[in-house]
Amino acid sequence: MARRTLDGKVAVVTGAGGGIGAASARRLSEDGVRVVVVDIDGSAARATAEALPGEAIAVQGDVSREEDVDRYVQAAVERFGRIDLHHLNAGIFGTFDRLPEVSAEDFDRVIAVNLRGAFLGLRAAFRRYEEQDGGGAIVLTASIASLRGSADLLPYQTSKHGVMGLVHGGALYGGPLGVRVNAVAPGLVPTGLFAAGGTARGGGGDMEQRGTTTPMRRVGTTEEIAGVVAFLLSDDAGYVTGEVVSADGGASVVNTVRPSGGAGAWTPP
Repeated sequence: MARRTLDGKVAVVTGAGGGIGAASARRLSEDGVRVVVVDIDGSAARATAEALPGEAIAVQGDVSREEDVDRYVQAAVERFGRIDLHHLNAGIFGTFDRLPEVSAEDFDRVIAVNLRGAFLGLRAAFRRYEEQDGGGAIVLTASIASLRGSADLLPYQTSKHGVMGLVHGGALYGGPLGVRVNAVAPGLVPTGLFAAGGTARGGGGDMEQRGTTTPMRRVGTTEEIAGVVAFLLSDDAGYVTGEVVSADGGASVVNTVRPSGGAGAWTPP
C-alpha cells in the first residue's frame, strides 16, 4: 500500500529560526510541505526559509502578541491560500534561579511565550480552519518537563505542564471537526535554547553528560524530534489525538528507586 504523504500541504512552524523548529521546517519541506517560518528573530527566520528545499516564506513575529499571530496567519493565507498544519514550537528557557529567587517578571515572561503563545497559536489555527471550512492537524512542543517534576526551572516547567492542558482541550474541541491536536515531548536535545544556560548546572554545558543517564545513553537530535512531528502531522497518525509522544531516549519511564534507574548513585549533599 502506498504511503500517504504531506505533499502539497501548507504548514506554519513557530520558533523555526533554529533548533527543533528549524529541523521541523526542514523535514516538512523535504516531505513536500510549503512552510511558513515564524521566529522573533527575523534574520534567523529568513535564513531557515531560504535554506529549505521547497517553497517557504519567513515572518518575523512574537508569538505572545495577538497582532503578530494574526499577521503570520495572514501572511500564510496571502501567499498560499490556506493553512493545513501547525507546529506550535516557539519557547524560551527562562531562569536557573532557585525557587525563592524567581522573580514575577521572569515567571511572566516564560509563561507569555511558552503558554500564552501556544494558546494564541492554537486559537488562531482553529479560527483559520473555521474560515476555510477545512481542518488539519496541530502539534505543540511540550517537554519531558510537562510530564515530570524538578526543583529548578519552575517557570519553564509550569508553562510546559500548561501546554498539556491546551493539547487535551484542543483535541476534545477539534475531534468532531476533524482536527487533531497532539504534542511531542522532547527530552535532552542540545539546541540554542539550552545553550543559553551556559555552564549552569542543568543547562547546555552538562547536557551530554546527563544524556548518558537515559536508557539510550545519549542525547537526542533535532532531526529525531522533527520526525515525530512529521508523523503526528501526517495522515499516518490519522486516529491519534490528545496524545503526548515522548521523544526522550526513555528518560520519562525510568524508575529512579530501582538500581537500573540509578538508585544509590547519588551522594547526599
